[in-house]
Amino acid sequence: MNRLLRLLWLLLVARLRAPVPPLGPCRTPFRVWPTDLDVLLHMNNGIYLSIMDLARVDLMIRSRLTRQIRDQGWYPVVVAETIQFRRSLNLFQRFEIQTRVLGWDEKAIVLEQQFFRGKEAVAHALVRARFLRKGGGAVSPSELALAGGYDPQSPPLTDYAAQWNAAQAAWKGSTPAR
Repeated sequence: MNRLLRLLWLLLVARLRAPVPPLGPCRTPFRVWPTDLDVLLHMNNGIYLSIMDLARVDLMIRSRLTRQIRDQGWYPVVVAETIQFRRSLNLFQRFEIQTRVLGWDEKAIVLEQQFFRGKEAVAHALVRARFLRKGGGAVSPSELALAGGYDPQSPPLTDYAAQWNAAQAAWKGSTPAR
């Protein structure tokens, strides 16, 4: 329920905030609420992933891509994500997520999402996302870029992001342990 209220608030205020470039960065402010806490009284690791979803929605709204995406019948899905935690976030602390698109391959977009408390880095995540068609099938990142009026050529990924992306794209699952 807490994330639903945050989503509704985001949908109300995102259009009032300054536009951002489609590749970002997009800075989205948040605060740690009691429902975000785990038994150790800091923000639960699963909440980070849920709030990252909201920050990506903020990027889509503020980059003015939401209408094109909706009109085409496209929707985003997360394919993979990894996160590293450096510090804890505690009750009522303010923080922001900086979201930016690092680049893409023929199937998916690679985003970086960083959590900051003031200027202090709290967590860092990489996300691999795709866009799908409501009628079935996938949307290539270059098609998405063209629909938004942008260069379909991806910026070069950093070595780490490129290796991570390639590993995620290659992974096909594993067999259950016996």
